[in-house]
Amino acid sequence: MALNVNVVSADRQVWAGTASQVVARTVEGEIGILSGHQPMLALLAQGEVRVTTEGGEQISVDAEGGFLSVDHDTINIVAGKATLVA
Repeated sequence: MALNVNVVSADRQVWAGTASQVVARTVEGEIGILSGHQPMLALLAQGEVRVTTEGGEQISVDAEGGFLSVDHDTINIVAGKATLVA
């Protein structure tokens, strides 16, 4: 099963799509999320959010502050500031 991922900053949507894995830095450390992950809410630390799409493409977003929520294979990342890294 795929993860539905939505990454937004305070003023715009940065990236949305399906993924096989998401890795993010939280205030408690780095976390990896796969399909079937338990529901959770975490505070983001400043750092990179790495999304691996179902096709194997690597998406990198530099995120600053905010939170990450996981519920029923849907991941919402809301950052105060987020920039897609080329």
